[in-house]
Amino acid sequence: MADAELTVAVSGQVATVIIRNPGRRNAMTLAMWRQLPVLLDHLEAEPAARALVLTGADGTFCAGADLGDLDEQLSTGDAGIAVAAEERLAAFAKPTVAAVRGACVGGGCQLAVACDLRITADDARFGVPPARLGLVYPAPTTRRLARLIGPAAAKHLLFTSELIDAERAQRIGLVDEVLPGDRLAARIDQLTATIVERSQLSVVAAKEIIDGRADDARVDWWYGQVRASGEAREGITAFHERRPPRFTWSPPPTG
Repeated sequence: MADAELTVAVSGQVATVIIRNPGRRNAMTLAMWRQLPVLLDHLEAEPAARALVLTGADGTFCAGADLGDLDEQLSTGDAGIAVAAEERLAAFAKPTVAAVRGACVGGGCQLAVACDLRITADDARFGVPPARLGLVYPAPTTRRLARLIGPAAAKHLLFTSELIDAERAQRIGLVDEVLPGDRLAARIDQLTATIVERSQLSVVAAKEIIDGRADDARVDWWYGQVRASGEAREGITAFHERRPPRFTWSPPPTG
């Protein structure tokens, strides 16, 4: 499908990845699953991009994996490209926010859960449909969902394949905020503007530690960065002087 693709828009220090698949409610094709890690590699290496928003085009987040690709997906299980894309998104070094409208089902829910934060319009609907299709949800995906919302809520979604509304999704911890649809874009702009103006040393370290990707040596490295960077001195000085801090730390280049 030539019109099924992921596109990137950059505004200031925020990059937005947009899921587009007209006519399929933004279902993810195999080509789109393959495309996502490539885009993420590029954006992670881009110093100007301090935060990432993932959203869907035309009022729908993502209705799942395109079932026209089912045979290839069935042959791969946890080694499949959808899991690889999900894992790459979860490991993205900078803060990620899912901005959700409309359907967020199956593979769409998989992507949203792999983001750090989920902010949704009140028309959003969430579901995990493997039991309706005779599939087994990938093990890494299942475990990530259970860590986020707890075993009982995860079992309910997986056992029933029922769609839940945004209010219930917030109640079980699947989403962080629910807003009227006409306020979603402004809230995403406000939230990401706040994140990118904070010390990136603090933000990136917090994400790595919370996600369990920092061993003791890595935590010591982060403390060393605090001492060497001057970020804390600038933050405390700015606090006393009652002015916005001018943070300058950025992640060292990889590779």
